[in-house]
Amino acid sequence: MNSVALKSLIYEWRRFAPAMVAVAFSGLLVLLQAGIILGIFSLSSQYVTRSGADLWIGYPGVQSLDLGRPLSGPAEVFGWMNPHVQRLEPFLWGSGEWRTHSKGMVNVYIVGIDPRPDGMALSDALDDTQRALLTEPDAVLVDASDLHKLQVQVGQTAEINGRFVRVAGVTDGLRALGGVNVITSLATTRRLDPSSGPDGRVAYLLAKVDNPDASKQIAAALNKSGAGRGFEALTGDAFARRTTLYWLVESGAGVAFIFGSVVAILVAGVITSQTLSAAVAGSIREYAALRALGFSMRALRRIVVAQSAWVGAAGLIVAGVLTLLLTVAADAGAVPVVLTFPMIAASAALVMLTALGSGALALRRVAQADPAVLLL
Repeated sequence: MNSVALKSLIYEWRRFAPAMVAVAFSGLLVLLQAGIILGIFSLSSQYVTRSGADLWIGYPGVQSLDLGRPLSGPAEVFGWMNPHVQRLEPFLWGSGEWRTHSKGMVNVYIVGIDPRPDGMALSDALDDTQRALLTEPDAVLVDASDLHKLQVQVGQTAEINGRFVRVAGVTDGLRALGGVNVITSLATTRRLDPSSGPDGRVAYLLAKVDNPDASKQIAAALNKSGAGRGFEALTGDAFARRTTLYWLVESGAGVAFIFGSVVAILVAGVITSQTLSAAVAGSIREYAALRALGFSMRALRRIVVAQSAWVGAAGLIVAGVLTLLLTVAADAGAVPVVLTFPMIAASAALVMLTALGSGALALRRVAQADPAVLLL
């Protein structure tokens, strides 16, 4: 049955081409939509994923990195009391108004890190030269893609909350989600936004442990101590996942993605089923001839289902090629796209189910394959 289905599909490819295109573009839309949404919201957690800390200690129940609140004093004490914690490093998160000489104003997030060469914060994003720049008083780093928003160039000065700062350098790939991030030292952050670390407190403590593979267990032990004492420990992966999910759910993008995917699948299903039905109707005499040759109605239905499967497979190949090309183009345009194997597998399964379901809807036309039509 598969051989007959494939040969008829190749011979009558013009009839089945619209179904293949519909399946391909539905898979492309679902996969790229998911990849772009996840890529965009992964920007919210890149300050976690691109840091070398095993644990992040923050306020209990903190939902996102940018929602951190100053920790109470016991957090650092109990952190050092854990025998597995080797290092603790402060991390500040503030905010302010950026103003330039042209009187433009931009709301910015102020990220305060330890600028030492062995600092854990942004260890995978900043090199030693960039970190050394932050040791200068009131020096800041901004992402190269944000220079036009801030109306400033490297070496120029601006104001944050009424205090002068100098753009000492730029970063690459540290774009913010819904704003602009300005990276500076802990001391400069406290001067620019005193509320980010009042009385020497910090938004987060980054911890390095002796056995990274046991980070979950160490975090659980710290949380037993932190219950009721104003802090919570999370592994880097858990905190990054929590931050991304917060933005995904809070922004409504998750609902929009589901709605868009349902629409794409419905459109593809309708087009594919109608195309397959039309193809079966156009080949009704051929199916009638097969009936006259002794093919059962069940066998004819299997041919239609096999054709649906081949249409789905061809659509997946086209979708895969288009996805690869568009992903390369997105990367060249600095558009964040995150594609994982589970996402690709789920999208492929959804597309195949759509194709097979459309084939099932077209089966009703097979019943018209009566050998008597050959006499007409």
